[in-house]
Amino acid sequence: MTPRRLLLLGGTTEALALAERLAGDSRLEVISSLAGRTVAHRLPPGRVRVGGFGGVAGLKAFLDAEKIGLVIDATHPFAAAISRHAASACAEAKVPRLQVLRPAWQPEPGDHWIPVPTMVAAAAALPDLARVAFLAIGRQELAIFAGLKTVRLVVRMVDAPAQPLPLENATVILARGPYGIASEEALFTEHGIEVVVSKNSGGDATIAKLTAARRRGLPVVMIQRPEAPGGDHVETVAGALAWLKAQ
Repeated sequence: MTPRRLLLLGGTTEALALAERLAGDSRLEVISSLAGRTVAHRLPPGRVRVGGFGGVAGLKAFLDAEKIGLVIDATHPFAAAISRHAASACAEAKVPRLQVLRPAWQPEPGDHWIPVPTMVAAAAALPDLARVAFLAIGRQELAIFAGLKTVRLVVRMVDAPAQPLPLENATVILARGPYGIASEEALFTEHGIEVVVSKNSGGDATIAKLTAARRRGLPVVMIQRPEAPGGDHVETVAGALAWLKAQ
């Protein structure tokens, strides 16, 4: 029996877990696609491609050329563009698609979250909140915070920036999750953090900063997720495996 080709849009812990669970399954040929924005800590097994597709048209052409039979979008909850492109391309190509979307974090008693809809709104909120802010948002949108002259920024990212950051008053911390609560509290103490800025990514890898902020009574500017495209979606790897079995 010829295996069915599965395009796994990844870069997340869920995508890696799926690729590892599906390795060796003779019914499927898995192609993992990574955006390439960070240096992968561990590559998934099997065939791996890195980089964008060139929008909806490029992704549709890839689906056709590679004879893709299934697509699982297990990208980051804030990777809105590729999720929209996948939804459109799969609809055009008539390829079944599933999105794996981990649950968003929810505030707990003692949390002081300030929900904002966008990164621009997060930057606008900071001057009235604190003098030192911890940005746990990656590096793609740091330029939005460039105009903050009264707030010192502590920025955490996975890989060292190739170019100087577009920030006047910033300290860079290079680290890869998961992070511990004690180490997050120590970081807040060392740098005098007064507010945390976070995307509502969900998952366990970076949740410790929220617990540390709660313990220290720090406000958290929480950037809400972009709206996900319609279609089939699950929250877990187990759900994705069940969807594949049904297919």
